[in-house]
Amino acid sequence: MRNIFKMTAAMTALAATLSIATAAQADGGFFSPKTDGMFQVKVLVTDVVPSGKIDTVKSILPSLASAAAFSNPQTYANDNVVPTVAIEIFPTKNISVETICCFTNHRVYGAGSLAGAELVDHTLILPATITAKYHFTGLPMGISPYIGAGPALFFTFGTRPGVDAKNLGVTSVRTSDSFGGAAQAGVDVPLGKSGFALSLDAKRYWVKTSADFYAGSVDALSTKHNLDPWVLSTGIAYRF
Repeated sequence: MRNIFKMTAAMTALAATLSIATAAQADGGFFSPKTDGMFQVKVLVTDVVPSGKIDTVKSILPSLASAAAFSNPQTYANDNVVPTVAIEIFPTKNISVETICCFTNHRVYGAGSLAGAELVDHTLILPATITAKYHFTGLPMGISPYIGAGPALFFTFGTRPGVDAKNLGVTSVRTSDSFGGAAQAGVDVPLGKSGFALSLDAKRYWVKTSADFYAGSVDALSTKHNLDPWVLSTGIAYRF
């Protein structure tokens, strides 16, 4: 429901922008696309909405496996809103290659038989991503929708056990860097003739990571998780 609300809000904002654009165009074509710039930079506000669901329990100590809390373990990760910068190069009018830069911080909580437990209170992720995009041009008011896809490598840093994991004897947590892919769709709406535009962007990632919960030197629990975040962004683009 929360994601539906966010997407509805984004579409409402887009509809309002298009209404303003229609009026502006009628007054003299203020909304006119700049399509000859080879580079584009975007400054965005981004909502990262991960899954965090357990895909596989790879190993578990017998003493934990027999505990009621691990009879049906599941997990989820919290959302995080972060600033994002995207850099894009256009080798042709319709084709571009984009990379993004942001760090996103998440906590991991228990579900199922682990409901209410804080398992990880901090993990920092750098989602290194490169996408090739196709831009649709020649549309009214210079609107340019696009689609794209490409590889992604998630680097994780500074993962720390949560308070409930510590109470179970966990002293440290290690998470793996992970390789996956992303699909992308969005639209750029010109805000003038100088290269500025409103940008709305949505990415869906397919990435897994492994987590190892240590009690001292003992790997007490090893799990594989589906990160699979939705990454929803809005902001300003400048093409030059």
